[in-house]
Amino acid sequence: MIKKRLIDLPLSVLDLAPLQEGGSASDSFKHTLDLAQHAEKWGYNRYWLAEHHNMPGIASSATSVVIGYVAGGTSKIRVGSGGIMLPNHAPLVIAEQFGTLESMYPGRIDLGLGRAPGTDQLTASALRRELSGSGDDFPNQLEELRSYLNPDLSSVTRKVRAIPGEGLNIPIWLLGSSGFSARLAGRLGLPFAFASHFSPENTLPALELYRNTFTPSELLDQPYVMVAANVVAADTDKEAKRLATSLQQQFIHLIRGAPTPLKPPVESMEDIWSSYEKAVLEQQLRTTFVGNPLSVKEQLQSFLDETQADEIMINGQIYDHQARLASFELLKNAINHQ
Repeated sequence: MIKKRLIDLPLSVLDLAPLQEGGSASDSFKHTLDLAQHAEKWGYNRYWLAEHHNMPGIASSATSVVIGYVAGGTSKIRVGSGGIMLPNHAPLVIAEQFGTLESMYPGRIDLGLGRAPGTDQLTASALRRELSGSGDDFPNQLEELRSYLNPDLSSVTRKVRAIPGEGLNIPIWLLGSSGFSARLAGRLGLPFAFASHFSPENTLPALELYRNTFTPSELLDQPYVMVAANVVAADTDKEAKRLATSLQQQFIHLIRGAPTPLKPPVESMEDIWSSYEKAVLEQQLRTTFVGNPLSVKEQLQSFLDETQADEIMINGQIYDHQARLASFELLKNAINHQ
């Protein structure tokens, strides 16, 4: 097998539009657009935003709206969802929203879909008004959504049409953190994106399942895998480790069931986490690469060797916006000079 090299691989950005402690949603969106514009200039391939709700540290809940904002402020980078949580929405609404986005920004919109609610059950109830639908209905919801975009996929003639949306070529990706979507993406011949940045232990089994069940389609003749990783790069290992404590604090508060805005970095986590929380975090954030540019590049290359991915998506939960920009730039420069 020919060894894949980072320099030959598309590199993309996952953005949760982090809400910083002491900041506002307005600040978050300005930072999101600024990062997207820089990512485009630096040669990143796509820029995805994630749907989460009732999360004090994440501003991208109205994901389609933020995608339009980012696409409108950039010119060539692909913009999409990482992902839209389909059980929260009527498939027709998503077909119309993304049909609108694709009509506004032709050839630049991706529709990444997940089956989790992206929130707690109480908020899921508020979103859906009732919970008769669930992640178990995801294959049926996906089939309905795809048939709005391409009526030829439907076994029946639909009297309801997605306008705009119908007939548009909007790439659909399935997102997953376990095997369910991996198997479904393989069976349908769709590209698959795996959430390694918070589910590292399931990464290799899910990728194997996807590749083993892949059936060629009119969209893909062979499997296409994208994996997500957390990256915090700085000029020195010491500074990168300090910056990474914001991400660590965010996960600690999630574990405790008390999510918060993204907190400033600290010099040490020892007074913040318990030994149990530290162990849980080290397991959950195993696909988190922290250090100077050369170190991060080497860690990411090992991750590529392990996963044999076709694309890597970088999540950078860094409190200071300038440090966040620097992390993405340092990483891209390090890879480009290998």
